[in-house]
Formats: sequence, structure tokens, C-alpha cells
Amino acid sequence: MMKRLFDSVAAAIGLIVLSPLLLGIALVVLLSSPGGAFYGQTRIGLKGRPFRLLKFRSMRPGSDADLKITVGGRDPRITPIGYFIRKSKLDELPQLINVLLGDMSLVGPRPEVPEYVELYTTEQREVLSVRPGITSLASIAYMEENELLGRSIDPRKTYVEEVMPAKLALDLQYVADRRAFKDLHIILRTLGKLLGGGR
Repeated sequence: MMKRLFDSVAAAIGLIVLSPLLLGIALVVLLSSPGGAFYGQTRIGLKGRPFRLLKFRSMRPGSDADLKITVGGRDPRITPIGYFIRKSKLDELPQLINVLLGDMSLVGPRPEVPEYVELYTTEQREVLSVRPGITSLASIAYMEENELLGRSIDPRKTYVEEVMPAKLALDLQYVADRRAFKDLHIILRTLGKLLGGGR
């Protein structure tokens, strides 16, 4: 209950304080390339329930029809403005709305697309016992995931066989040991990483 209350209050404050920035990004995305300002993708959340994860659109419409992951920092499907907002993680800010709606938490395992959740083992499905988050230990460890996959001959195979299991292992650690102090630590580490503070 306390975690949900904190998430709701923090998300509401964040949306209010960041509203000028959110509006500015939305307008730039809308005017810089065909397609809307926002992008929604079906992800799997708490107890296996699907929901619509929100982002600022960073790719050309229809780009995820075949490949659900982005490959390399210069994936040709990404727009010029999209490259910047993805690199700075500004494309994730609309997920504060998902937090406010109760689909997500500020901290928790990153929600996955149905295609990859179907590959989870019974143990890995334990990550679905908590609300997914905007950031996590796995998000911090794999902040340069796109570049890693860009160096792979078969990005999807590398993701499914190497990256996804490693991220889920970190997520399972979080599920087994959830504390308010730990959430705050993860949030601060995420901000430090984004602002160039390293670990």
C-alpha cells in the first residue's frame, strides 16, 4: 500500500512539474516525422495482465511489426529526434501515466512483450508477481542494451538466450528482496547513470 501511494504521488508530481517538457517533446516528435507523438505497445504486467505501455514515439510507424527490439544506437527505424530522446531516456517519461493508472510502478522489473513472456520458465514468471517498473536493476545494468545487440549477428537470438535471462535474474533478486530503501537506491542510481555519474 505504501509503495502504491508513493508511486501515485510521485507520478502525479512528476507529470505536473515536467508538463512543459512533456508538451515540448510531444510537439517536436509530432512535427519532425509522420505519425503521432505517442507510441503504445502491449506489454505484460502484474499477474500476467496485458496493458498498453506508453512512450514518446521514436521510430517510424509500423517499425516493430517484425522485430520487437531495437538494434544498435543507429537502428535505421529510429527517427533523428527519436535517437536523441531514446539516448536520454526521455521517451520513457509518458510511463508516469502508466504509474498513475496503476499499470506500473516507478521501480520494478521492466515489462516485456507477450512474445518473449511466453518463453519464460516457471521460475522466471515470478517477475509477474509484482508491478513492472520504469526502472530496475536490470535497466541500469543493460542501459546500453541497444549497442550490445547492434554488435550481434543475430540480435533476437542474443536477446532471448543471453540478455533476457541475465535481466530476469536481476529482476528475480529484486522480487525476493523488495524494500523502500532499495527502491530509492535504484531510482538514485538510475538518475546518476542518466546524468553521467556512472555507477
